[in-house]
Amino acid sequence: MNPNINEPELPIRFGGLELGKNRHICAFFRTPEEEYELLLPFITEGLDAGEKVFHVVNPRLRADHVRRLGSAGVNVESVEKSGQLQLCDWEQAYFPDGRFDQDRMLGMWQEVLGAAGQKGYTRTRLIAHMEWALEDREGVSDLIEYEARFNLVHDPRDPVICIYDLTKFKGDIILDVLRTHPTIIVGGTLRENPFFVTPNQFLREMRERRTGPERYRLHVK
Repeated sequence: MNPNINEPELPIRFGGLELGKNRHICAFFRTPEEEYELLLPFITEGLDAGEKVFHVVNPRLRADHVRRLGSAGVNVESVEKSGQLQLCDWEQAYFPDGRFDQDRMLGMWQEVLGAAGQKGYTRTRLIAHMEWALEDREGVSDLIEYEARFNLVHDPRDPVICIYDLTKFKGDIILDVLRTHPTIIVGGTLRENPFFVTPNQFLREMRERRTGPERYRLHVK
């Protein structure tokens, strides 16, 4: 599992299908079992290929995440020690000073993904659980703008999966999330997203919303 950036890129399999060139993906799930049934083969494929794997998880569920990786045969201690697997709870990633700053976050991802390439990894498989946006923190209302802007800085070489729990996010938020990702996973199926809106167009819509009578807000069911 020695990373070598000069090796040809291997195909990425997800849910039995090959992932195309649009690799900023929103994945909608209702249960952890449904989620991990699809995620674990994707994760182990990347590790076996010698790729970098970066996960952002709920700090309260970190131990469960590690347990599930172990159930799929991942020696978590070993791959963490080597640096191939990086587990980060969302307090560290999104709220280092107690608030969400989308500019800082976008800069961090460019730094993280760029550094992996410099260390010889052909690509990074990034998985981020997104329920942090439902916490009562400054800046979380910028979630959708952040998702749209991520498309402007994302290197399409790296598959990035944003995981949304359908039981926790309200329908209007899910609709906007859908429109900011070119590829989706819903009902366990990977597909190109016909509702995707280019980031520049979507950001124009966001600016128009902010001049309206009500500021965009996140809601919990």
